[in-house]
Amino acid sequence: MTPKTHARTGVPGLDDVLSGGLTRNHVFLLEGAPGTGKTTTAMRFLLEGAERGEACLYVTLSETEEELHDSAASHGWTLDNRISIFEVVPAESLLDADQQQSLLYSSDLELGEATRQIFAAFERVRPQRVVIDSLSEIRLLAQGSLRYRRQILAMKHYFARQDATVLMLDDLTAEAHDRTVHSVVHGVIQLEELAPDYGAERRRLRVTKYRGQRYRGGYHDFAIKTGGIEVFPRLVALEHRTDFDRRPNGSGIPALDQLLGGGIEQGSSTLVLGPSGTGKSLFSLQFALAAIDRGERAALFVFDEELGLMEARLAKLGIDIPALRASGALQVEQVDAAEMSPGEFAQKVRDSVVEREVRCVVIDSMTGYQAAMPQENALVLHIHELLQFLNRQGASTFLTVAQHGLVGDMKSPIDVTYLADTVILLRYFEAMGKVRRAVSIIKKRTGAHEDTIREYRIGAAGLELGAPLQGFQGVLRGVPDFVGSADPLMKVGADDAGL
Repeated sequence: MTPKTHARTGVPGLDDVLSGGLTRNHVFLLEGAPGTGKTTTAMRFLLEGAERGEACLYVTLSETEEELHDSAASHGWTLDNRISIFEVVPAESLLDADQQQSLLYSSDLELGEATRQIFAAFERVRPQRVVIDSLSEIRLLAQGSLRYRRQILAMKHYFARQDATVLMLDDLTAEAHDRTVHSVVHGVIQLEELAPDYGAERRRLRVTKYRGQRYRGGYHDFAIKTGGIEVFPRLVALEHRTDFDRRPNGSGIPALDQLLGGGIEQGSSTLVLGPSGTGKSLFSLQFALAAIDRGERAALFVFDEELGLMEARLAKLGIDIPALRASGALQVEQVDAAEMSPGEFAQKVRDSVVEREVRCVVIDSMTGYQAAMPQENALVLHIHELLQFLNRQGASTFLTVAQHGLVGDMKSPIDVTYLADTVILLRYFEAMGKVRRAVSIIKKRTGAHEDTIREYRIGAAGLELGAPLQGFQGVLRGVPDFVGSADPLMKVGADDAGL
């Protein structure tokens, strides 16, 4: 049997979803409501063919040739002399002597005549790739499901004999959703647009049918940007695994490493949990700085804090973020989750690890991510797949989650403690008339750790941890009782002010 060949779509990520592209010499359906990106996808499909030296034909029954050129120009594309356009226009245009002879007014012709005109255009161009936009007009001409099906079958068999790969577009504007074409075509791709209560619209696609071909199932987020459409294939962690040394890595702070039982294992995930202001970002960043000192690359994805403020705050601690970024050792991304889908964010993280070989990823914070995407019910599943992927790539991941409240019984807006391999718990507590901070390790899958609670402070030199708090009870509750015989608290210095 001759191996199947594929016509690549040229849409980043879509060929991955389709396991190589569209099987050649078959008819496919691309359907979606107006505005979901069908025309842009179709033009990119034809341009990809033109770049490979293939003849291409765009049959349009709903848009004018000028509109197609304008759409292409908005993405920086040029269709002239690369794609032949067969246009169906209103009858008034036929009065213009300057119009080409290929013009057709669909509502004045029977369906059979319209089909013959399309076949005639095909005979003139002899293309290897064809787009028909859209089936809604053909459905109106058919005026019945049976006749419509027969015409689609006739077109399918005609194109199959001509060795052409055909992409039919359907804008789903018919009064009743007719699924006749689904059973006829070789494959079906559905595009959807979602409108959340806040933020930009979200778009996703799904392959609902592909005969004789494995494909990546489920929904895949995509975005329409200047330059075309970019698809973000759903991340499946089981498909990605690399060999690496699962060694423990230190934080650069001996007392913190002792608390962790030697450090954090490479290729594991760590959750830093605590109320606002306890230093979750600084704890996470400390591990990224230690990775950079080892000669590795790190990436920081910031949801909550403006980058300028963050850089100024860390500069007081002697951490020069702009210098680290300029050296290429640290990648910093300001993420506006209200404008970004979970799939696009996962793709950004994936590209950092795969393309830039980042080995330490900090996501600050999951609270901001979840708050900006309240209608993403599967967000925890996205996080699970992302963490599993990063672990299998040998990247150490640090996530922060801000809890509600300051002391006492606090709640987390999103529970991902069961996903993390290590959980670092930060707390405020009051002692001797001062508000202090304490850190403890409440979970570590990859080895033993101290079961003590240590006080820490944030000063001009950064993080500093004290000895285990031996003489207190109720530190994690926020208001401890002193039952010891000696004061174990750290001495607060003047450099703590304002930090």
